[in-house]
Amino acid sequence: QVQLVESGGGLVQAGGSLRLSCAASGRTFSSLVMGWFRQAPGKEREFVAEIRWSGSRLLYADSVKGRFTISRDNAKNTVSLQMNSLKPEDTAVYYCAARTPAIINFDYWGQGTQVTVSS
Repeated sequence: QVQLVESGGGLVQAGGSLRLSCAASGRTFSSLVMGWFRQAPGKEREFVAEIRWSGSRLLYADSVKGRFTISRDNAKNTVSLQMNSLKPEDTAVYYCAARTPAIINFDYWGQGTQVTVSS
């Protein structure tokens, strides 16, 4: 079992930056693939970014490429999402997620943190 707790959400103006963090516990963190997803009001949850245990393979949604950066610190059991050049359409609840490498679907989820970007 894995417990995930996000922090760092808030209100920011368009063009600004926010950094989200996720603290993991309950299982060997370094073995997990970590990801960030988001869900805007009235929309389905969508993939944002993913990072493998070594940090060597990063995946991003096209909508955030070049603006968001995912990173992890296996010593501290944390994964972060640095969000720059934020746009109003980035407004959503952001979720930290985890999965084992052998499984495609993310099966551990945090409670979410709200990010609101004003125009």
